[in-house]
Amino acid sequence: MPGQAALAMWWDIDADVRDEFEHWHSHEHFPERLALPGFLRASRWADAGGGPGFFVLYELASYEALVSPEYQARLNAPSEWSRKMMPQHRRMVRSPCRVLESCGSAVAGHAITVRLSPAAGGPERLRRHLRALVQALPVQPGLAGAQLLQTDTPAIAPTTEQRIRGLADRAADWIFIATGYEALALRRLAEAELSAPALQAAGAAAGAITATYTLRLSSAAAESLPLDGVSSAAS
Repeated sequence: MPGQAALAMWWDIDADVRDEFEHWHSHEHFPERLALPGFLRASRWADAGGGPGFFVLYELASYEALVSPEYQARLNAPSEWSRKMMPQHRRMVRSPCRVLESCGSAVAGHAITVRLSPAAGGPERLRRHLRALVQALPVQPGLAGAQLLQTDTPAIAPTTEQRIRGLADRAADWIFIATGYEALALRRLAEAELSAPALQAAGAAAGAITATYTLRLSSAAAESLPLDGVSSAAS
Protein backbone atom coordinates (compact mmCIF):
# COMPACT_ATOMS: atom_id res chain seq x y z
CA MET A 1 0.00 0.00 0.00
CA PRO A 2 1.80 3.16 -1.17
CA GLY A 3 0.10 5.74 1.04
CA GLN A 4 -0.15 6.43 4.74
CA ALA A 5 -3.94 6.27 5.05
CA ALA A 6 -6.98 4.44 3.72
CA LEU A 7 -10.74 4.47 3.73
CA ALA A 8 -12.19 0.99 4.32
CA MET A 9 -15.91 0.31 3.94
CA TRP A 10 -18.33 -2.58 4.04
CA TRP A 11 -22.00 -2.65 3.10
CA ASP A 12 -24.74 -4.84 1.63
CA ILE A 13 -26.51 -4.28 -1.69
CA ASP A 14 -29.76 -6.06 -2.55
CA ALA A 15 -29.71 -8.23 -5.67
CA ASP A 16 -32.38 -6.21 -7.48
CA VAL A 17 -30.22 -3.05 -7.50
CA ARG A 18 -26.78 -4.64 -7.76
CA ASP A 19 -26.33 -4.12 -11.52
CA GLU A 20 -27.13 -0.42 -11.31
CA PHE A 21 -25.04 -0.05 -8.16
CA GLU A 22 -21.94 -1.51 -9.84
CA HIS A 23 -22.49 0.63 -12.95
CA TRP A 24 -22.77 3.78 -10.84
CA HIS A 25 -19.92 2.81 -8.52
CA SER A 26 -17.56 1.95 -11.39
CA HIS A 27 -18.34 4.72 -13.85
CA GLU A 28 -19.33 7.68 -11.70
CA HIS A 29 -18.36 7.16 -8.07
CA PHE A 30 -14.82 5.79 -8.47
CA PRO A 31 -13.80 8.45 -11.04
CA GLU A 32 -15.34 11.12 -8.81
CA ARG A 33 -13.31 10.01 -5.79
CA LEU A 34 -10.10 9.40 -7.72
CA ALA A 35 -10.18 12.99 -9.00
CA LEU A 36 -9.78 14.23 -5.41
CA PRO A 37 -6.39 15.20 -3.92
CA GLY A 38 -4.59 12.29 -2.29
CA PHE A 39 -6.85 9.49 -3.57
CA LEU A 40 -4.48 6.98 -5.19
CA ARG A 41 -6.45 3.80 -5.84
CA ALA A 42 -10.01 2.51 -5.42
CA SER A 43 -10.88 -1.19 -5.23
CA ARG A 44 -14.20 -3.00 -4.86
CA TRP A 45 -14.65 -6.62 -3.83
CA ALA A 46 -17.83 -8.70 -3.63
CA ASP A 47 -18.67 -11.37 -1.05
CA ALA A 48 -16.88 -14.57 -2.10
CA GLY A 49 -19.89 -16.69 -1.19
CA GLY A 50 -22.27 -14.78 -3.45
CA GLY A 51 -23.95 -12.85 -0.64
CA PRO A 52 -24.94 -9.16 -0.70
CA GLY A 53 -21.78 -7.84 0.93
CA PHE A 54 -19.16 -5.57 -0.63
CA PHE A 55 -15.79 -4.39 0.63
CA VAL A 56 -14.36 -1.15 -0.75
CA LEU A 57 -10.87 0.21 -0.11
CA TYR A 58 -9.49 3.61 -1.04
CA GLU A 59 -5.72 3.94 -0.74
CA LEU A 60 -4.72 7.49 0.20
CA ALA A 61 -1.45 9.38 0.04
CA SER A 62 -1.95 10.80 3.53
CA TYR A 63 -4.55 11.16 6.25
CA GLU A 64 -5.10 14.76 5.17
CA ALA A 65 -6.95 13.49 2.08
CA LEU A 66 -9.80 12.51 4.40
CA VAL A 67 -10.30 16.07 5.64
CA SER A 68 -9.45 18.07 2.52
CA PRO A 69 -11.87 20.84 1.50
CA GLU A 70 -12.32 19.11 -1.86
CA TYR A 71 -13.39 15.83 -0.28
CA GLN A 72 -15.72 17.52 2.19
CA ALA A 73 -17.31 19.50 -0.64
CA ARG A 74 -17.92 16.30 -2.61
CA LEU A 75 -19.46 14.52 0.41
CA ASN A 76 -21.86 17.43 0.82
CA ALA A 77 -22.81 17.76 -2.86
CA PRO A 78 -23.65 14.27 -4.16
CA SER A 79 -24.89 13.88 -7.72
CA GLU A 80 -28.49 12.92 -8.44
CA TRP A 81 -27.36 9.38 -9.24
CA SER A 82 -25.48 9.22 -5.92
CA ARG A 83 -28.59 10.46 -4.11
CA LYS A 84 -30.49 7.58 -5.67
CA MET A 85 -27.88 4.92 -4.80
CA MET A 86 -26.80 6.01 -1.31
CA PRO A 87 -29.97 4.74 0.44
CA GLN A 88 -29.23 1.29 -1.02
CA HIS A 89 -26.10 0.93 1.14
CA ARG A 90 -27.31 -1.29 3.99
CA ARG A 91 -25.40 -2.12 7.20
CA MET A 92 -22.78 0.49 6.35
CA VAL A 93 -19.40 0.32 8.11
CA ARG A 94 -17.13 3.22 7.19
CA SER A 95 -13.62 3.49 8.63
CA PRO A 96 -11.18 6.31 7.84
CA CYS A 97 -7.84 4.74 8.74
CA ARG A 98 -4.18 5.25 9.30
CA VAL A 99 -1.91 2.54 7.90
CA LEU A 100 -0.04 0.86 10.74
CA GLU A 101 1.69 -1.87 8.73
CA SER A 102 1.76 -2.81 5.05
CA CYS A 103 3.67 -5.28 2.90
CA GLY A 104 3.01 -6.41 -0.64
CA SER A 105 -0.01 -5.63 -2.77
CA ALA A 106 -3.31 -4.32 -1.44
CA VAL A 107 -5.01 -5.57 -4.62
CA ALA A 108 -5.31 -9.15 -5.87
CA GLY A 109 -8.05 -11.46 -7.06
CA HIS A 110 -9.09 -12.44 -3.56
CA ALA A 111 -9.12 -10.70 -0.19
CA ILE A 112 -9.92 -11.44 3.42
CA THR A 113 -10.78 -8.73 5.93
CA VAL A 114 -10.83 -9.02 9.70
CA ARG A 115 -12.45 -6.29 11.80
CA LEU A 116 -11.17 -6.65 15.34
CA SER A 117 -10.24 -4.85 18.56
CA PRO A 118 -7.48 -5.45 21.10
CA ALA A 119 -8.46 -7.03 24.40
CA ALA A 120 -7.83 -5.04 27.57
CA GLY A 121 -4.09 -4.74 28.02
CA GLY A 122 -3.43 -6.37 24.65
CA PRO A 123 -2.82 -3.63 22.04
CA GLU A 124 0.97 -3.85 21.90
CA ARG A 125 1.04 -7.64 21.98
CA LEU A 126 -1.62 -7.83 19.27
CA ARG A 127 0.15 -5.30 17.08
CA ARG A 128 3.44 -7.21 17.34
CA HIS A 129 1.64 -10.38 16.32
CA LEU A 130 -0.14 -8.77 13.38
CA ARG A 131 3.02 -6.94 12.29
CA ALA A 132 4.75 -10.31 12.04
CA LEU A 133 1.88 -11.64 9.93
CA VAL A 134 2.02 -8.62 7.62
CA GLN A 135 5.68 -9.34 6.98
CA ALA A 136 5.33 -13.11 6.63
CA LEU A 137 2.15 -13.64 4.63
CA PRO A 138 2.88 -11.88 1.31
CA VAL A 139 5.63 -14.36 0.37
CA GLN A 140 3.54 -17.46 1.09
CA PRO A 141 2.14 -19.48 -1.85
CA GLY A 142 -1.15 -18.06 -3.08
CA LEU A 143 -0.85 -14.79 -1.15
CA ALA A 144 0.19 -11.33 -2.33
CA GLY A 145 -0.05 -8.75 0.45
CA ALA A 146 -1.17 -7.83 3.95
CA GLN A 147 -2.08 -4.59 5.71
CA LEU A 148 -2.97 -3.52 9.23
CA LEU A 149 -5.13 -0.39 9.54
CA GLN A 150 -6.51 1.48 12.52
CA THR A 151 -9.63 3.64 12.37
CA ASP A 152 -9.14 7.32 13.18
CA THR A 153 -12.40 9.13 12.44
CA PRO A 154 -11.92 12.86 11.88
CA ALA A 155 -14.01 15.25 13.95
CA ILE A 156 -16.23 16.65 11.21
CA ALA A 157 -19.95 17.26 11.04
CA PRO A 158 -22.22 14.60 9.48
CA THR A 159 -22.18 14.98 5.70
CA THR A 160 -25.04 15.09 3.22
CA GLU A 161 -24.13 11.59 2.00
CA GLN A 162 -24.36 10.24 5.55
CA ARG A 163 -27.75 11.87 6.07
CA ILE A 164 -29.02 10.38 2.79
CA ARG A 165 -28.02 6.92 3.99
CA GLY A 166 -30.35 7.53 6.91
CA LEU A 167 -28.45 6.15 9.90
CA ALA A 168 -25.12 6.92 11.49
CA ASP A 169 -22.36 4.87 9.89
CA ARG A 170 -20.71 2.27 12.07
CA ALA A 171 -16.92 1.98 12.16
CA ALA A 172 -14.41 -0.79 12.65
CA ASP A 173 -11.50 -0.47 15.11
CA TRP A 174 -8.48 -2.35 13.78
CA ILE A 175 -8.60 -3.88 10.31
CA PHE A 176 -6.42 -6.66 8.97
CA ILE A 177 -6.46 -7.27 5.22
CA ALA A 178 -4.76 -10.06 3.30
CA THR A 179 -4.89 -10.44 -0.47
CA GLY A 180 -3.95 -13.31 -2.73
CA TYR A 181 -4.27 -14.96 -6.11
CA GLU A 182 -5.58 -18.28 -4.75
CA ALA A 183 -8.90 -18.38 -2.89
CA LEU A 184 -7.87 -21.56 -1.08
CA ALA A 185 -4.88 -19.79 0.48
CA LEU A 186 -7.22 -17.17 1.95
CA ARG A 187 -9.62 -19.81 3.29
CA ARG A 188 -6.75 -21.63 4.97
CA LEU A 189 -5.61 -18.34 6.48
CA ALA A 190 -9.10 -17.76 7.90
CA GLU A 191 -9.01 -21.20 9.50
CA ALA A 192 -5.51 -20.84 10.95
CA GLU A 193 -3.64 -17.59 11.67
CA LEU A 194 -6.78 -15.44 11.40
CA SER A 195 -9.15 -17.78 13.22
CA ALA A 196 -10.92 -16.50 16.32
CA PRO A 197 -8.90 -18.69 18.74
CA ALA A 198 -5.58 -17.64 17.17
CA LEU A 199 -6.45 -13.94 17.27
CA GLN A 200 -7.67 -14.08 20.87
CA ALA A 201 -4.51 -15.92 21.89
CA ALA A 202 -2.54 -13.05 20.31
CA GLY A 203 -4.39 -10.38 22.30
CA ALA A 204 -7.58 -9.67 20.35
CA ALA A 205 -10.95 -9.26 21.99
CA ALA A 206 -13.72 -11.72 21.20
CA GLY A 207 -16.08 -10.85 18.37
CA ALA A 208 -13.76 -10.35 15.38
CA ILE A 209 -15.65 -10.24 12.06
CA THR A 210 -13.98 -12.10 9.19
CA ALA A 211 -15.13 -12.19 5.56
CA THR A 212 -13.66 -13.20 2.19
CA TYR A 213 -14.14 -11.38 -1.10
CA THR A 214 -13.37 -11.56 -4.81
CA LEU A 215 -12.17 -8.54 -6.77
CA ARG A 216 -14.69 -6.75 -8.98
CA LEU A 217 -12.75 -3.62 -9.98
CA SER A 218 -9.58 -1.75 -9.10
CA SER A 219 -8.69 1.66 -10.56
CA ALA A 220 -5.77 4.01 -9.98
CA ALA A 221 -6.17 7.76 -10.21
CA ALA A 222 -4.23 7.88 -13.49
CA GLU A 223 -6.49 5.16 -14.97
CA SER A 224 -9.80 6.73 -13.99
CA LEU A 225 -12.16 7.40 -16.89
CA PRO A 226 -13.87 10.79 -17.25
CA LEU A 227 -17.50 11.10 -16.24
CA ASP A 228 -18.57 12.62 -19.57
CA GLY A 229 -21.05 10.46 -21.38
CA VAL A 230 -21.88 8.09 -18.52
CA SER A 231 -25.48 6.95 -18.82
CA SER A 232 -27.32 7.14 -15.49
CA ALA A 233 -30.32 4.96 -14.75
CA ALA A 234 -31.42 7.78 -12.45
CA SER A 235 -32.44 9.96 -15.39
